[in-house]
Amino acid sequence: MKIVNVKDMGIAAVENLLKKPAFDQVELNPRIREANKQLFGEDLTAAQIVDRIVGEVRLDGDAAVIKYTKLIDRTEFTPEEFLVTEAEYEAAYEEADPEVVASLKKAAENVRQYHQEQKPNSWMTYRDHGSILGQSVIPLDRVGIYVPGGTAAYPSSVIMNAMPAVVAGVREIIMMVPPKNGKINPYVLVAAKEAGVSKIFKIGGAQAIAAMAFGTETIPRVDKITGPGNIFVTLAKKAVYGHCDIDMLAGPSEILIVADKTADPAYTAADMLSQAEHDMLASSIVITDSAELAGKVAEEAEKQLKKLPREEITRASLDRNGLIIVTEDIMQAVELANVSAPEHMEILTEQPFQLLPYVRHAGAVFLGAYSPEPLGDYFAGPNHVLPTGGTARYYSVLNVETFMKRTSIISYTQAQLDAVSDDVIRLAEAEGLQAHANAVRLRKL
Repeated sequence: MKIVNVKDMGIAAVENLLKKPAFDQVELNPRIREANKQLFGEDLTAAQIVDRIVGEVRLDGDAAVIKYTKLIDRTEFTPEEFLVTEAEYEAAYEEADPEVVASLKKAAENVRQYHQEQKPNSWMTYRDHGSILGQSVIPLDRVGIYVPGGTAAYPSSVIMNAMPAVVAGVREIIMMVPPKNGKINPYVLVAAKEAGVSKIFKIGGAQAIAAMAFGTETIPRVDKITGPGNIFVTLAKKAVYGHCDIDMLAGPSEILIVADKTADPAYTAADMLSQAEHDMLASSIVITDSAELAGKVAEEAEKQLKKLPREEITRASLDRNGLIIVTEDIMQAVELANVSAPEHMEILTEQPFQLLPYVRHAGAVFLGAYSPEPLGDYFAGPNHVLPTGGTARYYSVLNVETFMKRTSIISYTQAQLDAVSDDVIRLAEAEGLQAHANAVRLRKL
């Protein structure tokens, strides 16, 4: 993990360190690349692999899904075996620790309550001569959510994806989860049941995304796909966009901590490690105006790292993307944080709320020493599906409106149409659209 000083490097060089490559520029590590070469018989890029899978699923439906589930996940299913059965749900509840289930239920309720407050309303207003303008907010009919299942299980992601869709009023929620040894983690199944998921299919990767986007003989077509995944899932979402909607193009997890001399080095280091343990591509950054704190955080991170079960992954992440930046003052730290536009931003300063108005680009902001990032991941209520890779500049957190669409409502009386008809006719004729003009002219009194 590097420690750099703005005074030594210059602000432009530090800003360059904070700018992230696009998600589709991420290179596959040699081990994954070699494994893919063995699977596909040639050295393909991630984009080439995804294009092949998506194209085949669109053309061949279930047959292609079966083919790639067997090839990639080493699991051979018939179409009838894709769908999770009631017996599998029951077995999951029997296997699950009741205390964990109780915590999942509490988390689900917190998420439901938070998202209930986001729900927008349809509206209408009366204008001149009895005309009416308005907007109808309508839930999508069917959505698909993707939940990763690679190096870890993510029941929290089930709740975060499904609950806002339920609150929005979506009629049917389809969930895709990659199987591990032919099965799905029991807590993932429990979370799905508690959150109101309609159907779960034991399918992962690009083939799952394509199946939801185009539909197959067994899997229904959805209107929108949400949820994070690896590079193959993200590229597949990009490939199917337009055939259905998507939430965002997600990349590796990231945390950025703005800290001053009052921050606890142990807390700060622990919060860095909380993201670094996700995977080797995760990003963990501290920006502080205290050189003393910077050194203590680096020491504390090394001390805590040695005790982690996922030490190898976490260390690789810190070696590759761990960074501590020492700034000239705390406002410069906030400005650099905005350049990064992180997924998670923590503010560990003496007066964190004083800096909040200056935060322009972040997926979620955690204020103060007792609001660590994992609180948002699991329990507080706000959604943890957040923009990554600097896309917080223009993407929003997953929310209730993600699962809704807006329809405009227009109702004019004859009197009001007559009052504005000359303006409409002029504008239509200025664009050379005579039929548009005629449709209004015919109605004039």
